[in-house]
Amino acid sequence: MRARHNDAARHAILSEMFDPAQGGFSSVRISIGACDFSSQKYYSYDDLPEGVAADASLQYFSIGEGEPGAPDATKDLKNVIPVLQEILAINPAVKVMASPWSAPAWMKTSGVLSGAGRLRLGEYVGNGYRYQDTIDYVYAQYFVKFIAAYAKYGIRINAVTMQNEPSNGCPWPITVWTPEELTKWGSEYLRPALDRTFPDVEIYFGDDSLRFFQRPVSEYMTPAQAQAFAGVAFHTYSGLPEWVHNGARQFPNWKVAMTERRCMLDETVDEASHVMFGEIGTWLVRNGMGLINLWNMALDEQGFPSYAGTSGRRGVITIDSTTGKVKRNLEYFMLRNFGQDVAVGSHRIASTNRTPDGRHGGLGSVAFVDDRTGDLAGILYNPTDKDIEAAVEINGEGARWQKVTVPAYGTVTFHKSDYAINLTQAPADDDFKITYTPHPADDHDETLF
Repeated sequence: MRARHNDAARHAILSEMFDPAQGGFSSVRISIGACDFSSQKYYSYDDLPEGVAADASLQYFSIGEGEPGAPDATKDLKNVIPVLQEILAINPAVKVMASPWSAPAWMKTSGVLSGAGRLRLGEYVGNGYRYQDTIDYVYAQYFVKFIAAYAKYGIRINAVTMQNEPSNGCPWPITVWTPEELTKWGSEYLRPALDRTFPDVEIYFGDDSLRFFQRPVSEYMTPAQAQAFAGVAFHTYSGLPEWVHNGARQFPNWKVAMTERRCMLDETVDEASHVMFGEIGTWLVRNGMGLINLWNMALDEQGFPSYAGTSGRRGVITIDSTTGKVKRNLEYFMLRNFGQDVAVGSHRIASTNRTPDGRHGGLGSVAFVDDRTGDLAGILYNPTDKDIEAAVEINGEGARWQKVTVPAYGTVTFHKSDYAINLTQAPADDDFKITYTPHPADDHDETLF
């Protein structure tokens, strides 16, 4: 985003999204180290010089060199940290979640960042044979050092996951884990390490497609182990919709977060609407999801930058690679719908209209109350190709009701409030044509529903 935009234009679009008086976006997710969508060569925070086989003390740990945003800055200091600092200056309440794509290469069985290597669990790398000398322990300290390094730049990490897509053996940075391995490492190593230094940082379990949750989590995780985790995280790429309950409904008080959903440049309006407003915005929210993060805040008209070379994806916004002009995609409006209209901290209440899966049947709905003010907010989604007229009634309001027309593949949001509500509107898109290279059939061509 920094490479495509001048300072003023970047600040304007970030303010539009994250300012509570405008879009109200309230969370972001970043990678711990490199990911596939990067303009830099793949890296971890503990890349070793030639001839060095291991680094039990993490003496080579570095999130980058140089001043944040400087032309010669490296790793996270080049783009990620300066953009996060700008977002947090606009809205200090934004929550930051972080996920690794890969452990450092020397910690993996493969010895390289990319591809399906596993963590060298149980192997000793220190000066002895103690708990502290294992890869398991050192990798937990890697998370601690990452959180501490970001804190030095005024960025608080609120939550982590242990691995992005632990079941995905893709050709870019990845570490493969089984659910049982994540359970053991998270409860015995990562949670204790965080408790000693950053006890308020939450850990979310999973961070994978719903196929990862084919088995109920309680089949391999004990209630005692479950206390290490704040909740469950998932991606909506593949799997049956009911599998979300195999993670979300297994332990009391677990929170439910969607941590990633890729969007495609060639998706039709009806398909994109079904995914964003139907499956995610109504069905999954009705089934307990309390946090929505999408994949890629901003990409260009080809779906870049991507060091992996995958094209055809789109971000929440599309930025023309030549002119810096901006197009707000449907994903932007779904996030803004919640950010602008549903106060952070609200909880979901009952609403009568629902669809079986978010994309079939009649109107879908989801409603919320803000206990601090008593404000009500509701969202209706029409999954059909015809306008639908509806009457909105609120229990306890007697004969008072509001007639609305919900457009085809569209939404209507309603409020009941004794206070002023946010009536700002997104600016008009810049005028430019998006042309793209059709995306290759690769990792994420499966659909959820």
